[in-house]
Amino acid sequence: MSYAKQDTAIRTGRAVRIIIYLVLLLFALFYLLPLYVMLVNSVKPLHEITGGGMMNLPSGFTLEPWVKAWKSAQIGVEPTGLSPYFVNSIKMVVPAVVISTILGALNGYVLTKWQFKYHKIVFGLMLFACFIPFQIVLIPMAKMLGLLGIAGSTSGLALVHIVYGLGFTTLYFRNYYAVFPTELVRAAQIDGAGFFKIFWRILLPSSGPIAVVSIIWQFTNIWNDFLFGASFADANSQPMTVALNNLVQASHGVKEYNVHFAGAILAALPTLLVYVVAGRYFVRGLMAGSVKG
Repeated sequence: MSYAKQDTAIRTGRAVRIIIYLVLLLFALFYLLPLYVMLVNSVKPLHEITGGGMMNLPSGFTLEPWVKAWKSAQIGVEPTGLSPYFVNSIKMVVPAVVISTILGALNGYVLTKWQFKYHKIVFGLMLFACFIPFQIVLIPMAKMLGLLGIAGSTSGLALVHIVYGLGFTTLYFRNYYAVFPTELVRAAQIDGAGFFKIFWRILLPSSGPIAVVSIIWQFTNIWNDFLFGASFADANSQPMTVALNNLVQASHGVKEYNVHFAGAILAALPTLLVYVVAGRYFVRGLMAGSVKG
């Protein structure tokens, strides 16, 4: 009798797992449906989409929408196509991610290993900065960029994202360094190591997991940002997201949905690749940060 009950329990457990997997598969398919629509329609001729076959596989495969979405062509005042703006996004993202990550690591180092009298208040204010909506800082940030003489440039956009992302990177590194052995820092001080030598030789080499989290987080937020790009960039420094909006709006009379789908995929491809390549390290870094925090 006990063997029969055990066998029944095993079968029931398998049936439950199968049902759970099927439900999760349905949710995954539903979640990936927009991506399917974008991919399929980005390689169709326009007449297949306008004819009501948006969900159908393409009968005539073409890469012309991708070429048109990427290639720059002068129409009116501004060029269409995303290729010139891809370079703008790279010029904005790379320095913003690198500088904000390094400054966040330094802040976390100071707030945990070189604590001063009001370090908790300073950390609280930086943490509060993480919750400030984008819209609140538009006018003061525009004023500051004008005073610095970098308004309407990729350098100005990079500075905006460095300042806005500093609260997040500081939070990550501060929590990661919170339980890092202080004895190692004290021993290095006794041996004559200074502030920066301790940081570069001891703390930074052990910061790989949380640095990956900071880099991926910043890269994703900065690359996908639209509001700052639309507010602070001029026609020559617009990032990919603003250019994608312009590409859609530039259609004169006829909406080229296949080109729009291709452009959207091109704009999202860098962040997708980052998560595909380094997604597992992102999860590991978050887990490491949560344990150390």
